[in-house]
Amino acid sequence: MLKWPTLQDLATASLEEVNQLWSGLGYYSRGRRLQEGAQKVVEELGGHMPRTAETLQQLLPGVGRYTAAAIASIAFGQATGVVDGNVLRVLCRVRAIGADPSNTFVSHHLWSLAQQLVDPAQPGDFSQAAMELGATVCTPQHPLCSHCPVQSLCQAHQRVEWEQLSASPCLPGSPDVEECALNIGQCQLCLPPTKPWDPTLGVANFPRKASRRPPREEYSATCVLEQPKAVGGALILLVQRPNSGLLAGLWEFPSVALEASEQHQHKALLQELQSWAGPLPATHLQHLGELVHTFSHIKLTYQVYGLALEGQTPVTTVPPGARWLTREEFHSAAVSTATKKVLRMYEDYLRGTCKGSKRSQVSTQSSRKKPSRGQQVLDSFFQPVSTDTSNSTVQ
Repeated sequence: MLKWPTLQDLATASLEEVNQLWSGLGYYSRGRRLQEGAQKVVEELGGHMPRTAETLQQLLPGVGRYTAAAIASIAFGQATGVVDGNVLRVLCRVRAIGADPSNTFVSHHLWSLAQQLVDPAQPGDFSQAAMELGATVCTPQHPLCSHCPVQSLCQAHQRVEWEQLSASPCLPGSPDVEECALNIGQCQLCLPPTKPWDPTLGVANFPRKASRRPPREEYSATCVLEQPKAVGGALILLVQRPNSGLLAGLWEFPSVALEASEQHQHKALLQELQSWAGPLPATHLQHLGELVHTFSHIKLTYQVYGLALEGQTPVTTVPPGARWLTREEFHSAAVSTATKKVLRMYEDYLRGTCKGSKRSQVSTQSSRKKPSRGQQVLDSFFQPVSTDTSNSTVQ
C-alpha cells in the first residue's frame, strides 16, 4: 500500500515488481491476483471497483465468496454475512455444530447463519467483530470462554456444563437435553458418530474438522552456481520458474526433479546447469546436504549442491530466463523462502570450510574452546540427525 497506494499504481506495476515485494510471504498467487484485479478494474471497469459481493466475485479474478463478502460489507456497507476461519469457528460453537465445516451442506448452513446474524446498520463493524472474536477469544485451542461476550448464547458452552453435571455423582438425574437447547442427535450438523464427545476438548469439540491429507512428498536437486571473483563482486545464477504452477514466475537456483529413490543426481543436475551457463567442471560439484521445506500442500526435499567457478573464464551471457545476481540483488529479488534457505545453507557451508577446513573438522575445532552461539548452530547443522543417515537435515 505504501509502494502502490492506488489501483492505478498497482495496475501499471510489473509482475516482477509485485513478486519482489511479495517475496517471503507465501501463497504467491495472491500477489499476482491483486495485480490482475487492479488491472481489470482500471482497464475494463473504468477505474470503479464493484461494490457488491455478487459483482466482486463475478468480475474480479481470484476473488472468492469470503473476500467478496468482506470487501462488500467492510468497504461498501452491504449487509452481507462473512464466513472466514474465525467466524466459522464462532458459529459452530454458538450453534453446537460438530460436523465437518468443509462439507457442502454444513458450509451452506454457516453462510445462511451469518447472513441472518449480520447487523444491517453496521455490517462492516459486525463482520470485523465476529472475526476478531474468533481470533482473540474463541480460539482453536484454549478459548477464553469466561471473557466471551456471547457466552450466554453459546450452545457449545452449554453442552460443556451439561456434560459436567451429567458426570457429577451427586446429581440425582441428568437434565433434559432439550432444556439446554442443544443440537445433540440432529442430522448432518452434529458431532459425527465416529468422533463422539471428548470431555478433554470442551467447547473445542466444535467444530470437528476432517483429518487433513498430509502434503505430498516431492524431491529435487538444486545447485548454487557462483562466480566468486566476478568483476564487481561475486555473482550467483538464478533461473525463472514457469508462469503457472508452484511458485509461478519466481526465481530460484537451477534444479531438477528427483524420484524418491534418487538421493543424488549429479549428471542430470550438471546438465541443467550447463544448459544455462555452458560447460562446467563436474568435479567441482559439491553436495552440501539435504533441506526440507513444506509448502501448503507439498513437502519438498532438496538435495543441495554448490559449484564455485574459480579460475575459469567468467560466464557473462546466459539464455533468457536466467540471470546473474549479486548477493544484494538476490535479497531484493522475487525469490521464495525455500530459495533463501538454499542460499543460507550454501553460505553456512562456505563459512564452515573457509581457510581450507572441511565440514568434518568443524566439531573438532569447536571442542578446543567454548563455541559461540553462531558456532553452536553451525556445529548442530553439520551433525547427522541420526546414526543411520549421512546427510544433515534442515527443517
